[in-house]
Amino acid sequence: MSVQQAAYKFDCSTRQIRRIHAWYKAEGEEGLHPRSHATRSHPNQTPETMVLRVIELHDQLNAQGWDSGARSIHAYLSQQSPGQTIPSVSTIWRILKRADRVEAQPQKRPRTSFIRFRADYPNETWQSDFTHWQLADTTDIEITTWIDDHSRFILLAQAFEVTTVEVITHTFLTASRRWGLPQSILTDNGLVYTTRLARGNRYNMQPNGFEQLLDKLHITAKHGRPYHLGTQGKVERYHHTLKKWLTAQPPAQTLEQLNHMLADFVAYYNYRRPHQSLDNQIPYNVYTATPKAEPQISMNGSLWRVRVDKVDTFGKVTLRWQSELRHLGVGRAHAHTSVAILVNENHATVVKTQTGEILGEFTLDVNKNYHAKNPK
Repeated sequence: MSVQQAAYKFDCSTRQIRRIHAWYKAEGEEGLHPRSHATRSHPNQTPETMVLRVIELHDQLNAQGWDSGARSIHAYLSQQSPGQTIPSVSTIWRILKRADRVEAQPQKRPRTSFIRFRADYPNETWQSDFTHWQLADTTDIEITTWIDDHSRFILLAQAFEVTTVEVITHTFLTASRRWGLPQSILTDNGLVYTTRLARGNRYNMQPNGFEQLLDKLHITAKHGRPYHLGTQGKVERYHHTLKKWLTAQPPAQTLEQLNHMLADFVAYYNYRRPHQSLDNQIPYNVYTATPKAEPQISMNGSLWRVRVDKVDTFGKVTLRWQSELRHLGVGRAHAHTSVAILVNENHATVVKTQTGEILGEFTLDVNKNYHAKNPK
């Protein structure tokens, strides 16, 4: 048959007949097998160097105990290569999938099913909880954490042999002296935080020492419903990340060594690690981006803000006022005393937190850094 006759008989174009004939002449019957229609060039294909970098970064993060999913890798690449073109999250996921680095987790709920709550300002709400960990000799240790609800910034993480009311009070005051007082706190119903549900509250137990301190400082205490851990989801998720990291490290031999490890972890978590729930921003940047909320006390028709501190060895406390640090002379006799500082406009009052005793009243001056007590 001629080309035209074959095209008519098999209902195709003469061009297709010539192409098939050419394949047969060049390759024989092998040339008649179906051929791939895929394009021979891929101008948008991810460079091999980037593919290797994605896999290497995944393995590195995984070995160190950090999140190593596609979103995390995308955030790290954006941080390490500003201004450069990097693969999308979906492309990174496909790279990991082809490299057998993706583990199916069908038990996970889809992200769209979560209802997220977030405080509007730093220090508007602090979450707290403690979790168990073991030293190398299987000694059980408890790690206490305070985390800012707005920014997921870790305000304090410290390990103790056992968590008591005194430990919670101590860690709260330590964090407050460095980062300021929160407007409210959110915890579970553990006895170290509240006695409101102790023994079903049948015995009408009095508030514990920590609850009394919050009441003195006018800080709102909020508690999740029993058996609803999702209410304190931020600190629970943090503990998951912490334990994954600790598991990847050599086990701590002592309590002191574990606390050194916690300090290293918190430094990386707060100042270097991009957080997915913060649009891949660093927690410290989010924590310091907006003014902080703070508790306020209404007295004589005026609102006073509250700050806690400890009198130093030389009898002074420090207060930030008018964007500068001011030093208030309380007196050497009160060195190392825990105090609350009440501030209204240019008036400040220093009060002993344990007894409520007024240790000094001050009139603040923008031209002075050191202020002596007002005359009695």
